[in-house]
Amino acid sequence: MADAERTPVFTTQQLRKRRGAKWERYSGDVIPCWVAEMDVPVAPPIQAAMERIVRGQEYGYPLRDGDRAELAVNRAFARRMQNRFAWTVDPNDVFTCTDLVQTSFASVLAFSDPGDKVVLQTPAYPPFRDAIEGTGRVLLADPLRDDGSRYVMDLDRLARTIDARTRMLVFCHPHNPTGRVFSRGELEAVGRLATEHDLIIVSDEIHADLIYPGRTHIPLASVSPEIAARTVTITSATKSFNIPGLRCGALHFGAPSLKQRFEARVPRKLLGQPSIAGIDATVVAWDECQPWLDSMLASLCDMRDRLADRMRLELPDARLYVSEATYMAWIDFAALRLGMPAGQFFLEKAGVAASPGESFDASCADFVRLNFATSPSILDEILTRMVRAVRSNVVAA
Repeated sequence: MADAERTPVFTTQQLRKRRGAKWERYSGDVIPCWVAEMDVPVAPPIQAAMERIVRGQEYGYPLRDGDRAELAVNRAFARRMQNRFAWTVDPNDVFTCTDLVQTSFASVLAFSDPGDKVVLQTPAYPPFRDAIEGTGRVLLADPLRDDGSRYVMDLDRLARTIDARTRMLVFCHPHNPTGRVFSRGELEAVGRLATEHDLIIVSDEIHADLIYPGRTHIPLASVSPEIAARTVTITSATKSFNIPGLRCGALHFGAPSLKQRFEARVPRKLLGQPSIAGIDATVVAWDECQPWLDSMLASLCDMRDRLADRMRLELPDARLYVSEATYMAWIDFAALRLGMPAGQFFLEKAGVAASPGESFDASCADFVRLNFATSPSILDEILTRMVRAVRSNVVAA
């Protein structure tokens, strides 16, 4: 893609002036590539929606279409799922939420008891582990297997380990941090396993819009009515449209009975309500911003390939499978024998702050998760620093 056609990005100077966790967490000359946030301005319709709120000083209790404002998100979710994934859902089966981590904890509390086992595919987004272990449940790890070309599930192995106390499967689809997009056959296999063992599935599909050419996202609950009846889908516009601070998402129950079970244990008012800014931004993002996202995905694809090409040429011993989704790269540096955890090495030796692999799984200290959703110049500087640090380490050894 020619530079003139790229989605605009912020400069380093602009990013360092903004009051955000990504660029303020690390001091000095450190370049951050850790948290799931893009270094780009939001889509113009989202910015216009925020400006309308400020211009009109709409800071009171909101209504939309004569009804509670959060119901606008339910309806927008239904439209989005139909238009994007040909998945027909009833807005009445949707529960608008503020935070998907909060709903992950709430779902574990709703569908299991202390001492019950909950399956989690590893490596995994750290709050999922916290939602299981932090509520007194037992984490049953289901490690993804490296088959030499990508990471795959080994559900036969998992089936042999599930026992009578296993109640749930926390499923991340597309997968964070590996960037896998699971096929229909894989989803059907997950559904069969859950049905055979009567497991409730919480399917985190927050990266569903960030899919690269050659792959297709299939909502797990859309695969069959049997799978839907035991699946809670959690998603949000926050990752795809770069609005994580606005705190708004959707929790979809594949059957009314699931919603009833959830609400019996987790009172609706306990979870609060999203702000009007989050509601309006989400509705506009899902209804009006697909052209912006199409352009963004083209830019991200370029950045993904730029990263892979340089890693292949300059750090060929690092193992990187090109991401099928998300704007994250899951990179294994074990063969480089860095002498310390990879995240620590690149922070100390290169001034590059990626997400440490051990935060996703204790066995992954040789990995980092690298966010490539930035400008070409910033990504080039990140990679130049990493290559320089590795080469210096080899010489010193």
